[in-house]
Amino acid sequence: MASILDLNANNIWNVAPDEIAELWEKEAIEDGFPPYEEKLLNTIRLAYDVVHFDNGDEREAAKYTTDEWTTFARTDLRKGCVAIRKRNISRLTDLSYENIRHITTSTLLELIDRNFGGGWESIPLSVKDIIESGFEISTTTLPASRIHAPGGSLERKVADGFEVLEVTKGTWIEAIFAKKKAPATKLRMVLEPEYDEDGNRIHNDDDDEELDDREVDDEDEDDEEPQPTEDDETFYSTYAPEADVKDDEDEDTAGLSVL
Repeated sequence: MASILDLNANNIWNVAPDEIAELWEKEAIEDGFPPYEEKLLNTIRLAYDVVHFDNGDEREAAKYTTDEWTTFARTDLRKGCVAIRKRNISRLTDLSYENIRHITTSTLLELIDRNFGGGWESIPLSVKDIIESGFEISTTTLPASRIHAPGGSLERKVADGFEVLEVTKGTWIEAIFAKKKAPATKLRMVLEPEYDEDGNRIHNDDDDEELDDREVDDEDEDDEEPQPTEDDETFYSTYAPEADVKDDEDEDTAGLSVL
């Protein structure tokens, strides 16, 4: 790692405390470093115990100047010094979604074995979810006389790369198989730039094809304009001349002749 600023949630588990202290002190002399301190400390807390202490207090400082802790100073002297210690994963409850991918299969099975010998079903559901986010898990329970039968499930699972923990339950044995999951591949969408360095829109052949398709569609619509037929009830085909209307004078004359 070239800089402490490269520290993140994924690589913190593989960085030694001495390396963290060395990179921190190297970067702390830069003027732009202080704003990053709190963020870096939060990242370090994912895998380390982090304690602030007053280096001027000899009694307090003596607690952290041991091989168990690694120390380095804050850029703001009023905030004192920092002591870090790698967190031990000694119980199933120490597991988290952040650290589950950074332990070995052997360590996981050892933690399960320490869980009062209850086997897989004795593990809380929340902890199972954490384990299964980083490991493939399967179990089988068979009589002790059959668990190691040639060609059985135990032999096949081991051949497939699984490690196994055998939990004795009376005359039966529960076999817990575990294998680390491969890191998930993150798919990233790469968008082509719409404009070049000079600010001109990049010419795309696909745009021409779409434009040609639209023009053809427009032409087809023009060509297919419906023509009137004999059956069409249009304005002109249903139009009939108005009936002859007599003038008022003609009506009056007709009335007088009757009289």
